[in-house]
Amino acid sequence: MTSHPAGHDDDDTAPSPDPPAPDVTAPETEPPETAEAVETVETDAPTSDAAGQDREATATETVAQTATGTRDTGAIRVDGRRNPRGSLIAVAGLGAVGLAAALISGGSSSVIAAVAGVAAGLLAAISLFLAASRAQQGQRPRPAASRWLAVGTLTWLVGIGLRPVADGTPFVLTFADLLLLVGSVLMAIGCGTVVTPSAYSRSAFRQAADAYLGAASIFTVGWVLLLGPAFQKAEEPGAFISTLALPIVCLFAACAVAPGVAAARSGGRVVGLAGVIVLGAVTVAEVSTALARLSGDDPPLVTVLIAPAAFLVLAVAPWLDQRRFRKPLPTALTAATPLVLVAVATVAVAVQAVGGDRDAALSAVAASVVLVLLGRLFVLLVETAGMRRLVDVGERQLRQLAENAGDLVLVCDHDGVIREIGAAVQETYGYCPEDLEGRPMFDYIHPEDVPGIHALLRRMTAYEDGADGHGTCRIACRVRAADGTWRPTESVATRDVRNEDQILVSVRDMSDQVALRNQVTHLTFHDGVTGLPNRAYFEERAREVLARRGSGRTAVIFLDLDGFTGVNDSVGHASGDYLLGQAARRLRSAVRADDTLARWGGDEFAVLLEGGVSSGSDAQTAIDLAERLVRAVSSEPFRVADRDMALTASVGVAFAEDGVSAGDLLRNADVAMSRAKELGGRRVEVFAAQMHADVVRRLEIAADLQRALLDNQFAIEYQPVVDLATSRVTAVEALVRWWRGSAFVPPEQFLGPAEDTGLIVPLSEWILREACNEVAAWRASSLDIGLSLNLSLRQITAPRFVETVSQALAESGLPASALTLEVIEEMLVEDAEDTINKLSQLRALGVRLAIDDFGTGYASLAFLRQLPVDMIKIDPSFVSGLGRDETLTLLTRTIVRLGHDLGLIVVAEGIERPEQLELLREMGCTRGQGYLVGRPMAARGVDSLMRTSLQNTA
Repeated sequence: MTSHPAGHDDDDTAPSPDPPAPDVTAPETEPPETAEAVETVETDAPTSDAAGQDREATATETVAQTATGTRDTGAIRVDGRRNPRGSLIAVAGLGAVGLAAALISGGSSSVIAAVAGVAAGLLAAISLFLAASRAQQGQRPRPAASRWLAVGTLTWLVGIGLRPVADGTPFVLTFADLLLLVGSVLMAIGCGTVVTPSAYSRSAFRQAADAYLGAASIFTVGWVLLLGPAFQKAEEPGAFISTLALPIVCLFAACAVAPGVAAARSGGRVVGLAGVIVLGAVTVAEVSTALARLSGDDPPLVTVLIAPAAFLVLAVAPWLDQRRFRKPLPTALTAATPLVLVAVATVAVAVQAVGGDRDAALSAVAASVVLVLLGRLFVLLVETAGMRRLVDVGERQLRQLAENAGDLVLVCDHDGVIREIGAAVQETYGYCPEDLEGRPMFDYIHPEDVPGIHALLRRMTAYEDGADGHGTCRIACRVRAADGTWRPTESVATRDVRNEDQILVSVRDMSDQVALRNQVTHLTFHDGVTGLPNRAYFEERAREVLARRGSGRTAVIFLDLDGFTGVNDSVGHASGDYLLGQAARRLRSAVRADDTLARWGGDEFAVLLEGGVSSGSDAQTAIDLAERLVRAVSSEPFRVADRDMALTASVGVAFAEDGVSAGDLLRNADVAMSRAKELGGRRVEVFAAQMHADVVRRLEIAADLQRALLDNQFAIEYQPVVDLATSRVTAVEALVRWWRGSAFVPPEQFLGPAEDTGLIVPLSEWILREACNEVAAWRASSLDIGLSLNLSLRQITAPRFVETVSQALAESGLPASALTLEVIEEMLVEDAEDTINKLSQLRALGVRLAIDDFGTGYASLAFLRQLPVDMIKIDPSFVSGLGRDETLTLLTRTIVRLGHDLGLIVVAEGIERPEQLELLREMGCTRGQGYLVGRPMAARGVDSLMRTSLQNTA
C-alpha cells in the first residue's frame, strides 16, 4: 500500500487503496496429460515499487474522476472541477509584464534582476499560498511543500529587493544575502516534504555523503573551468569566496533533495522538482553574477533572468496535472548520479594536473571528496554486512520454519532431481533426507500423475531469463510413502529466486483432509442406522442409470415394513433402529450384487435394478426379486428386546418406460407400494397407470376429510345384528357414511386415506360418542340392544384410547357391557403386546371384545387364550360359499363349532341368500347380519325395526 511520509503533519492526503493484483495470463499450452494433476499456472510479474505505486495513484485518480464524470485528458482540473487555462495564462502574463517592466526600465542588470525577481517571486508566492489553501480544503495535494516553498520565496523576495540598495562592497555578505541564504534553506525544506518514506530509509550519513559528493563534484568542475582562473585574478580573494557562499548553499541544497524528489511518487512531486529547478537556477545566476562583477561588467541578461524564469515555473507547478508527472526516475539512475559526477570531477582534476597547474583549494576539495567517498564505501560495506547477516538469519529462520511446519519443502532442478529436502520428509513420509537427495522426485510420484506434472513443470520453466515474473504452478498428486501407501498431496512449485535453474516446491500431505472429506461424503450419502446408501444417493444413482440406459429397462422396487410403527411404539426407537439393521441385512442378502439397495426413509427401502431387466418375460426378474424380498422379511420373526417381532412387507415395482424421468419412476414405485399396503400388505404390486390417478384421488379425499369433520358432513348408519333363531335385533353395528356435497363417498374410498393421515382417530372418536348416545337413548326407552364398533390400529395406538372409550360411556350413560369393540386379526399381530394390554384394560371395564373377519388373518388360538374375547365374527368370504362350495361350508361349520367349544358368541357376516341363513341355523350359529336380515339404515329406521321386532316376538 502506498502512503505519504508519516513525518509530515501537514500532509492531509489519505493513503490510496491497495491496487488490484495484476491479471497475468500464462502462455497457452496443451492441457495436462492426466486428470489427477490439477494445476494453476501464475506469473507474478514483479514491478518496482515506483511503478506499482504510480499505477495505484493513477488508478485512484482515474476512478475518482470517472465517478464524478469529469475526466478530461486535455484540461487541467482541480479535484474534479475544471481549472481554467486562464490561470496559467494569468501567471505567464504577469511574469511577462514584470520582465518587460524590468527591461523597459533600462537600468543595470542588478535593477533588472531585482524588478524581475520581485515580480516573479511575488507571483510564485501568491500561487503557492493559494495552492496550500486549496490543499487544506481537500482540493489540492501536498500543502506542506507549497507552504514551505511560499515562505522561502517570500524570504527570497525580500532579499532580492534589498540587494540593489544594500550598503557595502559587492563582495561582502549583506543582510540581503543572509535573507537569500535563509530563503534557499526554506525552499530546500519545502522540496524535502515531497520525498517518499523510502528515501528517508537510507542512513543520514549516506544521504549527506551523496549530497556532498554531488555538490563537491559540480563545484570542482566549475572551479577548474571558471572559478579557479577568476579566483587567481581577484584582487580580494576572501571577498570573492564570500560571494560564492550563496551559490554553494543552493548547490548543496539542490544536491541534497534532488535524488529524493526525483524518486518521489507523491502528488507534490511537480512542485518539488520546480523548487530544485529554482535552487539550480539561483546557483547558475549567482555564479554568473560573481564572475561578471569580478571583471567589472554587468552580468549577462540571460543569467540575470534565469532565476525569475525559474520562479515562474514554480508559480505554474502547483496547477499542472499531477498525474502526468507521477512516474519517478529509475532508482539506479539517481543512485549512480553522484558517482558519475565524481568521475567527471576526477577527469577535470586530472586534466588540470597534467597541465601543471596546482591549486590548494582544488586539492582540498578533491581530498575531501576522496575522504567522503571512502567513508561512503565504508558505510556501504557495513550496511552490506548487516544485510548479509539479516539474510543469513532470515534463511535460518525460514529453514527452521520449513522444518517445523507441517509442509515439506524441497528444492529440485528442472529435471526433477532433488537437490535439497527438509527434515519433515522423515516424519511425514518415513524417508531419510540424505536418501532422497540426488534422486528424481518422479520416482516417488504415482505413475498416473507423472505425465501431468511433467507438463506443468514445462509450462512453469518456459519463461526465459529476463522475462517478467517467475512461473508458479499448483499440483495435486499422489506421493508414495516409505510404507508403500500413496498419500494425496497438494504442492506449490515456484522458480527459486536464488537460482533460476532450481525449483522450490512446498508439499502438503492431504491424507487427513481427504479422509475427512471421504467420511463426510459417506455420511452425506449413507444411512447411519443401516449402513445402506440413503435417499439422496439413490435418487442421484437413478438419474445416472436412466441417463445412460441402453436397451435394457430399469426397474425400481419400493418396500415398506408392515407393522413397524407398532414396534417403535412398544419397544422404543432404539430397538426399532436395531430391527431396521436386521431387515437391511436380510434384504442385502436377497438382492443381486449389481443392484443398489438403499434406505428410502423410515421403514421404507428401495432397490434399483440397473439395466438388468428387459421387456417381455424377463421383466419377471424384477417381480421375482420383489417376492424374494417379501419372503426375506416375513420368513422368520425379528428378535428385538428379547421379543420375537413378526413383520411382513408391502412391495411396489415400477419399470422405466421411454420418456419417464427418475422422479416419475420413483414415484410410480412408491404408488405401487402404497397400493400393496392398502390391499392388506405382504404382497407385491406392479405399477399401473390408473394407480397414479387413484393416488391423486386419495390425496384429494384426504384434503377434504378435514373440512368434512369441521362441517359435520358425516352421518352414522346402523346395521342390525339379529338372533338367527328368533329374528330379534340384539345389537347394531355403527357404520360411518360421508356425503361429499351431494355425492355419496363409499367407505372404502375414504377410510384408507383417513387411516394414512391420522384423521381416523378424531373420526372414530366422533362415531363412538354419537353411537353411544343413540344406543343409550334406545335402551332408555326399554329397547334392550347392544352396540358394535370397528376399531382401527391408529385408534388403538392413540395415547388416550382407553380413557376416550371410558369417557364416552360415562357421558352417554351406556353400560360398558352393551358396547362391543371389534378388531381384525392383523391388529393382534402388529404390536401384539401393546394391543392386547389396551384391549384387556377395556375388558376390565366391562366392554365386550370381538374378532372381526375371523379366519382370514394370522391370529392363532394363542391370541384367543391371551385376549378375553367374547365374540368372533365369521368373514363374509366364508358365508358367501355356503351351499355352493363344500370346502367353505366345512370351514364355516368348523369355525362355528370352535366358537361354541370356546364359549364364544358366533356372528356370521354377509348373509344375503335364504339357503345361507338355513345352513347357519342348522350349524348352530346364533347370530348373523347381512342384507337378508337387515340393511344398514338411519337411526329412525332402526327404532321402527326394533319395535316391530318386539311386537312380533310378543
